Amino acid sequence: MRWQKVEVKIQENVRFPKFHETANSSSIELYDNYVTSLLTSQTPQDKPLWEIHLINYPTTNAASTMIFKLHHALGDGYSLMGALLSCLQRADDPSLPLTFPSRVRLDPKYSKKSLFKKLCFGVSSFFSSVSDFGSSIIKTRISEDEKTPIRSGYQGNEYQPVALSNILLSLDQIRQVKSKLGVTINDVVCGVIFYGLRLYMKEMNEKTKRANSTAIVMLNTRNIKGYQSLKEMQKPESKGLWGNKISFLQIPIPKPNKSGISNPLEFVMEARDVIKRKKRSFSVYLIGLIMDLEMKLRGSEVVSKVIYNTIGNSSVLISNMVGPVEKMTLGNHPVNGLYFTQTVGPEDINIAIMSYMNTLRITLKTIKGFIDEQKLKFCMDKAVEVIFKAAMEISVIPIKK
Repeated sequence: MRWQKVEVKIQENVRFPKFHETANSSSIELYDNYVTSLLTSQTPQDKPLWEIHLINYPTTNAASTMIFKLHHALGDGYSLMGALLSCLQRADDPSLPLTFPSRVRLDPKYSKKSLFKKLCFGVSSFFSSVSDFGSSIIKTRISEDEKTPIRSGYQGNEYQPVALSNILLSLDQIRQVKSKLGVTINDVVCGVIFYGLRLYMKEMNEKTKRANSTAIVMLNTRNIKGYQSLKEMQKPESKGLWGNKISFLQIPIPKPNKSGISNPLEFVMEARDVIKRKKRSFSVYLIGLIMDLEMKLRGSEVVSKVIYNTIGNSSVLISNMVGPVEKMTLGNHPVNGLYFTQTVGPEDINIAIMSYMNTLRITLKTIKGFIDEQKLKFCMDKAVEVIFKAAMEISVIPIKK
């Protein structure tokens, strides 16, 4: 497939849907049906691969909603979010730039280690990289997760109707757990998600609570701190910032003890250990390098098939983006919430995580008729409650040797 220049007709790409309420359907139900149709419909490829939907009907979250539907061929989450944020301003002072949570260095003590320890670290990273890279290839080509309440194994999931639900968490609450356990915010969030998934599996089918299940985490491979504006990404010296620079990480979802799910904090600590080991691995960059090479030699369709097979052979797809700390406005309209999700994929559960101001939003996109979205949301809420309570009850930070 090749790019083709076409005429942009704004009226075809910017839409203002009209809902006609009846005795049997409210504007909220019509809104939900409209969003569902967007999530399951393919983007027409005979016109620009973007759409903007302005829905001027109130929901429980806002007075109106703006939806940007963007094809992945245009760019990845980093590119598209950078472009979107270029259209937004700070509510308190539009002349000031948006700021984002500071990122902690992965291993600040590494430079102080002895030569022998650095050598051991390098050898360990090498073998971890080989193991992770090998397992990624196997998952893409051969192996697949067991069929469980979170993985149907059906072909053609991308054409099935979906449900969209959101879980709002306080970042202050997550930071309290982080401080108590001596872990990162990502560790806490992953622990909550994994624990919530295992609770759901146990509720739906007791026999599957220890089944082999894998989460695919999509990653940006750019070696750059923070977002760049659209103007910055268009500069000649910024070549390579725009586009699809992605890879993926395969994380086995921790299993509960044979006796059942006993200590929920073990999910956070195990998530920390797995993520820490994966961070030492170079497999993410090797996979990204191979995908770039295949893109150049064999085309985007081949790379898409590789990603599609990898996601389809796994149980859950997880992606994460960092949002601004300050409240934003769009055309002087305050932005109450901001989140994203992916459309038409082979997964049964898609989990997208987005921070904005002091809130972390977990968006669940699930296949209707297979996933009980209300029960899954209940299990996720329960996981947050139980992990927070367990963390607040401990008086010392657990150190796993």
